[in-house]
Amino acid sequence: MADATVRGRFVWHELMTTDPAGAQQFYPKVLGWKTQPWDQDPSYTMFAASSGPLGGIWALQSGDPHWISYIGTDDIEATVRQAQELGGRVTKDVTEIPNGGKYALLEDPQGAAFGVYASTSEHGPQKMAKRGEYSWHELAADDYQAAFEFYSALFGWEETGQHDMGAPNGVYFMFGRDGVALGGIFNRMPEMPPPAWVGYVRVRDVQKAVKKAKSAGGTLITGPMEVPGGDWIAQFTDPQGAIFAAHTFAADLKSGEQAGAAESEADVTPEETGSQRHEEAVAAADIVAAPARKKPSKKPAKAAKTGARKSAAKAAGKSAKKSAKKSAKKAAKKAGKKATRKAAKKVTKKAARSAPKRKVAKRAKKSSKKSRSVAKRGAAARSAKRPARKAAKAKRSGQRKTAKKVAKRPRRAK
Repeated sequence: MADATVRGRFVWHELMTTDPAGAQQFYPKVLGWKTQPWDQDPSYTMFAASSGPLGGIWALQSGDPHWISYIGTDDIEATVRQAQELGGRVTKDVTEIPNGGKYALLEDPQGAAFGVYASTSEHGPQKMAKRGEYSWHELAADDYQAAFEFYSALFGWEETGQHDMGAPNGVYFMFGRDGVALGGIFNRMPEMPPPAWVGYVRVRDVQKAVKKAKSAGGTLITGPMEVPGGDWIAQFTDPQGAIFAAHTFAADLKSGEQAGAAESEADVTPEETGSQRHEEAVAAADIVAAPARKKPSKKPAKAAKTGARKSAAKAAGKSAKKSAKKSAKKAAKKAGKKATRKAAKKVTKKAARSAPKRKVAKRAKKSSKKSRSVAKRGAAARSAKRPARKAAKAKRSGQRKTAKKVAKRPRRAK
């Protein structure tokens, strides 16, 4: 059964900055957080994810801007005493806050700053980090083994695995509780900043987070890069110089969520602000196993592989476009031929329907012409016979008149 206590969990994160107003503009753009005032002190602004507040902003009067990660404890006084006995240093002693909790600020024996927090609320089991929540914590130390011994004694952390990053980077040591990895520790390179903790925030698309950070005035330190297990990470500094990191799960990439699908996030209402939400956030701190640093020697290969994938995708896109154009042209040509055949068929059919009519008309015309020719010849024959008949008639008429005249003469006696 999972340990439901708060001991050893990362429960709160505080930004120490010289520009609180600028931070309130920058982080919501990059990580999707919201901001809200603390009801106990409106001058203290909190960052909130969909599950509630997870950090705050503190105005820094001097020094370099940085983030402080707070780790939970059941007995803060005992933890602070033990930290001192193990070589740690207290920078702010145990302090009570209005909601009944207590906190203190310390440095481990190698100089990495962290905080401890004790709450009076009950705590549930650990859960997987949601979008906008912290999913991994990483310590760059001078001696990773000594660092682990210190924190293990304070918070009961256990080893969850090791990854050899190769020379000169060495071993990436992973730690956690109840079999669940919480983060990693490694030996920093000489050119790196002094020992410090860096928190990773889960985002749906680390590539987009890089673009947003740059456009908002941030600076990319490392990445984006793939790490063992398939997750992707990137580290930045905000406009004032505080270091933070973004983290995308391999599961998000496999399910296609990095292309655009996002979890729905409920707005944080004013009623949810203040100590109650702060305590709930502490009680429900969600941690999951996350990435180890990748061997730098493999980065060029990864970049080449990524470039090859992009080139292949581009070539495939061009090929698909060319194929689509060819298919469209072929379809249009086929449609044209079909239309031509259809039109020709229609004309032929019409001609076939009208052919008998033309044939009959032609025959009628020919017959009419023949009739007119016969009639003409008949009229000519009649005209030729007419004078003969007239002469015969006249002869007959003359004979009748002569006979009549003779008949009228007086007869002589014999």
